[in-house]
Amino acid sequence: MTKYLKYTSIGFLILLLIAGVYTWNPHAAAPSAQELATGADQYDVEIIRDEFGVPHIYGKSDADAAFGMGYAHAEDDFATIQERSIAVRGELANIKGADAAVTDYLVSLFEVWETVDAKYEGDVPQNIKDISKAYTAGLNLYASQHPEELAPGFKPFTEQDATAGSIFITPFFYGLDKILLGLAEPDRNMELSVDPATGVSNWIASPRKTLPRGSNAFAVSPKRSGDGVTRLIINSHQPMTGPVAWYEAHMVSEEGLNINGATFPGSPFILQGFTPYVGWANTVNNPDLVDVYQLNINPDNEYQYRLDGEWVDFERKTVEIDVRLFGPFALTVEEEVLRSKHGPVLKNDNGTFAIRYAGMGEVRQLEQRLKYTKAKNFTEFNAAMAMNALPSINYVFADHEGTVAIIHNGQYPNRAEGWDWSKDMPGDRSALIWQGYRPYSYVPVLSNPESGFIWNANNRIFNATDGNDNLKPEDFPPSMLLQDDHTNRSLRILELSDASKPISRERLLAMKFDNSYAQKSLAANVVREILAHDWSGNKRLQAAADHLRAWDFSSDMDSRHAALGVLSTLKATTERYTGEKAPPPIEAFRLSVNYLHKHYGRIDPTWGAVNRLKRGDVNIPISGAPDVLRAIYPLAVRPDGQLHANAGDTWIGLVEWDKDGKQSADIIHQFGSAAERPKSKHYADQAPIFAAQKWRKAHITREDVEAAATERYHPIDKSD
Repeated sequence: MTKYLKYTSIGFLILLLIAGVYTWNPHAAAPSAQELATGADQYDVEIIRDEFGVPHIYGKSDADAAFGMGYAHAEDDFATIQERSIAVRGELANIKGADAAVTDYLVSLFEVWETVDAKYEGDVPQNIKDISKAYTAGLNLYASQHPEELAPGFKPFTEQDATAGSIFITPFFYGLDKILLGLAEPDRNMELSVDPATGVSNWIASPRKTLPRGSNAFAVSPKRSGDGVTRLIINSHQPMTGPVAWYEAHMVSEEGLNINGATFPGSPFILQGFTPYVGWANTVNNPDLVDVYQLNINPDNEYQYRLDGEWVDFERKTVEIDVRLFGPFALTVEEEVLRSKHGPVLKNDNGTFAIRYAGMGEVRQLEQRLKYTKAKNFTEFNAAMAMNALPSINYVFADHEGTVAIIHNGQYPNRAEGWDWSKDMPGDRSALIWQGYRPYSYVPVLSNPESGFIWNANNRIFNATDGNDNLKPEDFPPSMLLQDDHTNRSLRILELSDASKPISRERLLAMKFDNSYAQKSLAANVVREILAHDWSGNKRLQAAADHLRAWDFSSDMDSRHAALGVLSTLKATTERYTGEKAPPPIEAFRLSVNYLHKHYGRIDPTWGAVNRLKRGDVNIPISGAPDVLRAIYPLAVRPDGQLHANAGDTWIGLVEWDKDGKQSADIIHQFGSAAERPKSKHYADQAPIFAAQKWRKAHITREDVEAAATERYHPIDKSD
């Protein structure tokens, strides 16, 4: 037995040695600081930090300002920018392990870098290349100064990273990721669209899942405001941390760039905000911009599919994904990537599907963003939008001339009429493989409505104003598949708006910070079902039901009814966002009563005792709840009795132009300008202001910025 164990141990060691040889994959050494900083001294930029640490970046050229943006953002959140770059390059699994392998695979499936290699040189104008190069030079300069923050195997940022990031990330804002995941669901049985010529279909349908959505935007013209002021509220709902959390900055150049606002890690531009002339708020829209084709595979050759009566070969390539195991060991996994004439191909137990989606092969996103950022009025802004390089997202707009508008932006596929494109399409005919998009003239645009009020809360474009001149569904081709639903927030705006009354600043803010559920909302329906149940057999539950009956559907932090009400409706309200199946209302109510008794010994703690805004040592009560206008989403119902906000209202702006065109703005961030730097005094310094629903003044002019300055520097000086 001892001899057997001896030989077994030796054999095991040999296997370990062999495995080590095949998985030994140490990270390459990082470039030297000198190499990373090369070229940084050519940029002329000054960064001024104000009393809240927000960077105001002044460059001679647009490229100089972009260099400063890269450096300043890296100072406040280098880790997220670095991880985003690694992910966009398809190398995240080599850092994060097997859980990140899907992301790396999707980068290859979408041909992100093949698109960049094919189109960047010819389709991206030189000024955008200069800006992208400058932005990454700012990131690399910071990296050269802080080698301790570099990820294992760090590679310098490149000017193509920003374009690649736009190619990869923008389709997810209209839900492409959810559709891809849905293709593999065990119960998927999507109906095939009926041929309009023959009337033939095949499978029984299960409905396409609703995609998660968030954001509010309001614009009020001078004639509606009551005081001649034009107002815009920018209120995008995003995660409070991570790769799509808002970062605030102010960029100015002598080439006409001058914008305050917010951006995401990895972007050289402000993505939403305001210039002296115009402002815009983005809200996610939900037209159907993805088509799924069911492919018929050759039974004698799995690498062929039927198209126009013939068997056609898939395009095939093999990608290698390095999956980090531990330390210097990584396993290289080979994955096959297929592509048909339609687009990327996915195979699973449900079949073989090809995907065609808005944004495929598009590299002009940054060019369009710069053009509309430099617009002086709505005419110029709308002309920039006509480039139609951005696949989706609403733009709620206001300008110094008093124009208010909404653009239901999208690259709307040029689909054949007669088919129901909301269903799977047959993949065996090339006539159904749409080419290009409808002209921009088809994009729904509503400007200067008679009531002077524009709004959006991720709802149908056909309710965008409270007057009589809303856009009408019949004016658009059915194949555009425009969104046709409401959120609680849009239902609540309909309850609160009245076209016969002015919308003053006070009334507008009361609408934005409203924290109640509408009477026609899902939450209200859940409560009605709970109250319709007979609870008389259980005294505790009967008392809780009586208490719930008195809830006014608000989520004010001082309310003693909101804790029971929001907890009882939380899972149902967030199911569309989380994908987590909500329990039946009766069960949700029982769980909520038990939860409150367990943690508070009562069913009526104040909502603020439960609902918290936490960052570092800051842990404070906050009003709001999921899908109310004061949107606050918790990560989870925590086992300690608290709900910690992790999404919803984040960076918010209120922009105003008076009757003479003079601009002012109030802004706030949920945490602070250095929300990823725990040792910074700006880690959570704005959180108490945010929770109190108050503001800080935006510094717009150079004079104001210098008066509020707490730090001034040139990035290259920090290399000394």
